[in-house]
Amino acid sequence: MRARLPLVLRQLGRPLRPPGPPRCLRVPCRAGSGGGGGGGGGRDGLLGHRRLQDGQAWSSCGPGSPEPPARDSIVREVIQNSKEVLSLLQEKNPAFKPVLAVIQAGDDNLLQEVNQNLAEEAGLNITHICLPPDSSEDEIIDEILKMNEDARVHGLSLQVPENSLSSKVLNALKPEKDVDGVTDVNLGKLVRGDAHECFVSPVARAVIELLEKSVGVNLDGKKVLVLGAHGPLEAALQCLFQRKDSMTMSSQWKTPQLESKLQEADIVILGSPKPEEIPVAWIRPGTTVLNCFHSFMSEKLGCGSHGVHCGGSIAEDDVSLLAAALRIQNMVSSGRRWLREQQHRRWRLHCLKLQPLSPVPSDIEISRGQTPKAVDVLAKEIGLLAEEIEIYGKSKAKVRLSLLERLKDQADGKYVLVAGITPTPLGEGKSTVTIGLVQALTAHLNVNSFACLRQPSQGPTFGVKGGAAGGGYAQVIPMEEFNLHLTGDIHAITAANNLLAAAIDTRILHENTQTDKALYNRLVPSVNGVREFSEIQLARLKKLGINKTDPSALTEEEMGKFARLNIDPSTITWQRVLDTNDRFLRKITIGQASTEKGYSRQAQFDIAVASEIMAVLALTDSLADMKERLGRMVVASDKDGQPVTAEDLGVTGALTVLMKDAIKPNLMQTLEGTPVFVHAGPFANIAHGNSSVLADKIALKLVGEEGFVVTEAGFGADIGMEKFFNIKCRASGLVPNAVVLVATVRALKMHGGGPSVIPGVPLKKEYTEENIQLVADGCCNLQKQIQIAQLFEVPVVVALNVFKTDTRAEIDLVCELAKRAGAFDAVPCYHWSVGGKGSVDLARAVREAANTNSHFQFLYDVQLPIVEKIRKIAQAVYGAKDIELFPEAQSKIDRYTQQGFGNLPICMAKTHLSLSHQPDKKGVPRDFVLPISDVRASIGAGFIYPLVGTMSTMPGLPTRPCFYDIDLDTETEQVQGLF
Repeated sequence: MRARLPLVLRQLGRPLRPPGPPRCLRVPCRAGSGGGGGGGGGRDGLLGHRRLQDGQAWSSCGPGSPEPPARDSIVREVIQNSKEVLSLLQEKNPAFKPVLAVIQAGDDNLLQEVNQNLAEEAGLNITHICLPPDSSEDEIIDEILKMNEDARVHGLSLQVPENSLSSKVLNALKPEKDVDGVTDVNLGKLVRGDAHECFVSPVARAVIELLEKSVGVNLDGKKVLVLGAHGPLEAALQCLFQRKDSMTMSSQWKTPQLESKLQEADIVILGSPKPEEIPVAWIRPGTTVLNCFHSFMSEKLGCGSHGVHCGGSIAEDDVSLLAAALRIQNMVSSGRRWLREQQHRRWRLHCLKLQPLSPVPSDIEISRGQTPKAVDVLAKEIGLLAEEIEIYGKSKAKVRLSLLERLKDQADGKYVLVAGITPTPLGEGKSTVTIGLVQALTAHLNVNSFACLRQPSQGPTFGVKGGAAGGGYAQVIPMEEFNLHLTGDIHAITAANNLLAAAIDTRILHENTQTDKALYNRLVPSVNGVREFSEIQLARLKKLGINKTDPSALTEEEMGKFARLNIDPSTITWQRVLDTNDRFLRKITIGQASTEKGYSRQAQFDIAVASEIMAVLALTDSLADMKERLGRMVVASDKDGQPVTAEDLGVTGALTVLMKDAIKPNLMQTLEGTPVFVHAGPFANIAHGNSSVLADKIALKLVGEEGFVVTEAGFGADIGMEKFFNIKCRASGLVPNAVVLVATVRALKMHGGGPSVIPGVPLKKEYTEENIQLVADGCCNLQKQIQIAQLFEVPVVVALNVFKTDTRAEIDLVCELAKRAGAFDAVPCYHWSVGGKGSVDLARAVREAANTNSHFQFLYDVQLPIVEKIRKIAQAVYGAKDIELFPEAQSKIDRYTQQGFGNLPICMAKTHLSLSHQPDKKGVPRDFVLPISDVRASIGAGFIYPLVGTMSTMPGLPTRPCFYDIDLDTETEQVQGLF
């Protein structure tokens, strides 16, 4: 083998070694002659080497031909240059080593060794995928597509028979991995003059290099005949010769008047084998002939022992070897581009123009009037790589978590929370402010920004609240896709939650109806005569202190201990869920069929977003972390008072499988084409009410150090914001830079004592006419919410969402009182009617506030006893005089403390309509005692949640639900009636 290698490879200074094991090896690559050829002729690729005798690799003929060392030096120079460039790249990225994948159909092991040695000398990795010589077009394309999607591969080369290199095969290559420059995209850029933006054919470059540097030909004005080449190689050669001011002709072997063309040519480039009937004598003496094909003329043109009348001839091995070296150079360029793409870069965002109308149309009309960008275009604009997104339709995509590893060294942007005053039926518009703010930052101030929102539950969408995509000219589009299904995350949560619920009741049934031995034999069955524990069962054995792995080795006592969970049905806290408002599922009886053998119990359904799995999704920071959290979710206690988890039930792996796609944030866009993540949707009154940690973390990397991530907390600052700080920030480790507190004049009037508002009934005059006194009285709630934010030492900017009925005096009063209460600034906003342009002042104020030196702190130490943490929230945040613990609540606190869960943060489940536990108490209630009726634990999510008064976890439908107005146009398939 060594004797057959070109001389330069034996002089590179590296010990020769056999090629490494091929990746995805289909047919062993054998040494020997024959086989598929390589990238044959006009189709480019590393051209196959003839089996030359030692010393013939660099043979040449004709007077004045350079000595072989001159040609060797060109290859050495290319490889050395590639090696130096790669070393510089690796100084900043020590683990980086580009990988070239070569798909080879044939059995030329010499070709493999040439590739291997050049790659190793330059410092690259190489992998060969060897296919049978007769592989079909589809089989080759299948391998190409696999390599396209393999993020570890930076370049891809084809060495397959020429008859397999159809346009379909060549253009299956990703242009950014096409180091042979054979795709239409790379050829088009070359022809257009953008050679610096594309890969140029290594074979075509090798031809030019050898003619100029080795033979010493001045190409200016020379007549060049490219003979027998076609496809990408022909195009690349013509283009490169034209750039050298050569007069280029192209011809096939059977072209009429071929002899005269050969006689005219100064240089002949042979791209395919010469037919027997074409004599070598047609080439006039003094012509420089260069062979690009591995099966050369029968006359052995280029081999010195067979004299040919030519001025200079270069053997195909010269071209092949230099082309292989230049391919390595292309690989280094590919790696450099890849590294550049891995780094954060300023967005090249094309924002969408708005043409606001007056009066403002309905939300869905506005949404439908704007054509969103294709989501893959948006993804590219904000620096996402093609392999980091999974596209759903035209306007939604999931973002893979691998991005966090790629951008791990990128500094985070500024982190801003949007919260609100205590909600009223009139609405405050937090989502609208969030969207208006990012539209202002990015579309009008040219600052990278991301909105991170919760996914809305379909319960309220069809119930009374409607959608949650924002409104007016500040919303997420398409709104119907945002509000309905999205990418199915809530459905995945529903499936996972109910699988766990079924596992609980089924396990109780089987334990009640089987002996220990029968139960054990069914849990650990013999399959094809082999009996073994699953991985999750081995974990349970370890938890029980049973250090055995052979199922037959357990004692009867150990088998009983392993097989029985002994769940106490009265302690089950895990409920079934449904993403529909259905009051008749608030209390049900399960197990009434005769097949359940008399086992029945009272249970209930919760709304899907109240599931602990939703909270887990919102708080997790990786797939592994999510799996751990799912496993440690406590569903009940056993009859000894010990917690029973999803891991004990053996369902952790299955839950993770159901949630594996839901963990990826969903990418959408605003009306002005700025990016939005929609991910997770826990309610804020019965859970922590914030979008996912993962969406925030990914967004903070994407916006860059000078950018902004704006996320929203549910309901008022006393609920959503407090939980954002004490639960979400504690879990994520992220530090907020500013809070935007949303208020409206109308809502403040209600807090000031305004009349009740009834849905469907026109507003009373107090809300549509100027009333300074009501506004002044209601600002007490705004001032209290500002004070709550100040407990965490984060600057507050008040965003006053302006309605057309608000007067200048009312607006000025709210802004003045907010500043007196300690707000960093207070700004009126008009995004609902004009889009981001109406929130530019807010954006400037937020940017200034976020750049101040804040000193974020938590409200309490998690090591405090559970009761003290509850009291701290009640008194400092809600303004309660004290708390009252019901006996059931005290019992649960004692149990959770004994079980080791006392050091978790607190997630208060209380009404969102008042600072107190009484929904009708507006403004700032005082001197009330907060009743704690029960306490529950979400151990997987990582918090204890006390229930304040009576809290429903399943909403009901009103007399006239939203679904009366929702319809589908069966002709256009457009959704109607959403708001």
